[in-house]
Amino acid sequence: QVQLVESGGGLVQPGGSMTLSCTASGTHLGDTWIYWLRRAPGKGPEWLSLIDPDGTTPRYADSVKGRFTINISKDNDKKTIFLRMNNLKSDDTSVYYCAPGNRNKYFGGNWSQGTQVTVSE
Repeated sequence: QVQLVESGGGLVQPGGSMTLSCTASGTHLGDTWIYWLRRAPGKGPEWLSLIDPDGTTPRYADSVKGRFTINISKDNDKKTIFLRMNNLKSDDTSVYYCAPGNRNKYFGGNWSQGTQVTVSE
């Protein structure tokens, strides 16, 4: 199983930037895709971005395309997946998670602990 630990988050002004990190460890890292998701209060999960195990094929939801960038750093038996968020808007306020998955979908378990991102003056 893959274990995911997230860091980053906090308060940022509209138009500002923030980077979230997701450190992945455990077994099957070589065939696990990593998704970034967010979930606002009272709403279902919204996928934002995903990246393949080799870090060569990033994908983005239309809502964040051009503003968010996903990339991956490998270090021995761990990977760190970054989500760089630029030009943040109030609508980006949410709890952000990284989650394991395959090329077609994210899995329902083993998500990171979640971190609050608040975009406000």
